[in-house]
Amino acid sequence: MLHELSDIQSKKIGLDTNIWQFCVVLPSAVIGSNCNICSHCLIENDVVIGDNVTIKSGVQIWDGVTIEDNVFIGPNVTFTNDLKPRSKVYPKSFLRIEIKKGASIGANATILPGITIGENSMIGAGSVVTKNVLPSTTVVGNPAREINK
Repeated sequence: MLHELSDIQSKKIGLDTNIWQFCVVLPSAVIGSNCNICSHCLIENDVVIGDNVTIKSGVQIWDGVTIEDNVFIGPNVTFTNDLKPRSKVYPKSFLRIEIKKGASIGANATILPGITIGENSMIGAGSVVTKNVLPSTTVVGNPAREINK
């Protein structure tokens, strides 16, 4: 179901994906099958989202983000793609963010540019991720640090 109150410009959206009201999906974005994208989300052009992904409300996914299959993105997670942002000054290319299969990112976490979040890892709510997260690791805090399992 693609909600009529969303601006969905991409034609590359998989079967059984739901995009709820007040979302914007730009033309070159690729979204897999069986995804659930909740209200008030923005998905830019240079974005790839795999299958079975849940993106809760209030998430903006900027150019340079790849989200693999079976990932959970909590409400109001913030992705960034520019380490030195300035108004009307853009880098030649944006740093990439990769979220690997099965990862979960808790509400209000911030993911800095150039980060890879490993398979089946868990990012605690409110964490600020400043460096790569290894597979099957749980991190929390600001800056995010690994905790014992």
